[in-house]
Amino acid sequence: MTFEELTIGLPAPKPLLLAEAALFLDLDGTLAPIASRPQDVRAEPRRTRLVENLARAMDGRLAVISGRTLADVDRILEGRVISVAAVHGLVRREPDGTVHEAAPHPALPEASRRFREFASRDSGLIVEEKGLSVALHYRLAKAHGGPARLLADEIAAGTGLTLQHGDMVEELRTPGPTKGDSVRDFLDQPPFAGARPIFIGDDATDEHGFEAVAGAGGLGILVGPPRETAARFRLAGVEQVLAWLEAAL
Repeated sequence: MTFEELTIGLPAPKPLLLAEAALFLDLDGTLAPIASRPQDVRAEPRRTRLVENLARAMDGRLAVISGRTLADVDRILEGRVISVAAVHGLVRREPDGTVHEAAPHPALPEASRRFREFASRDSGLIVEEKGLSVALHYRLAKAHGGPARLLADEIAAGTGLTLQHGDMVEELRTPGPTKGDSVRDFLDQPPFAGARPIFIGDDATDEHGFEAVAGAGGLGILVGPPRETAARFRLAGVEQVLAWLEAAL
């Protein structure tokens, strides 16, 4: 049996036991529906209440691990989560509030210029600046997906920037920590140390997180359609994730 055959038909996770777990949650596509434009995702009372109650019930063993900037995570979750890894791990806010941030790669301005030049051909192409990375979104201009990927590959090869293929997005980032590295860093310190880690995410960038929790005796939960993954369980979408988490409170 192939790896794909083993992972594509994943079962739903068993009920969550908060007392023994540490939760690592992606944001877009996991806690919040993916929007056509990144800025269209806004705070929502149900989600804010959920993360606030989870953090309290778990004595702080809750972290959001996202490709978004730290400011964006705080905007969408209304500042209710202290422990955050942003920009795929290049920015990390510790449980005590201390923020660590990588130095930006010097080629980012050139990558941004070339992405913006490419985006000028269609109003549906969106360039998102994140300080330590730049992303080219084509959800509203799907016909440009192939050329966008070729451009991102070319820039990465010529600059040393790390390329991440996402869901209708190509992102060039400063080389450095991944989502998995962030999970491991959190697990090395209170209040996460000693707990069983659970990572929930939907995108290819979340595979690093799935691998990290598996290496620490935990489990990954894939959100969305079946695909080849290091996760052991699956939930169909954002609504199922929220309901599964709410049932544990």
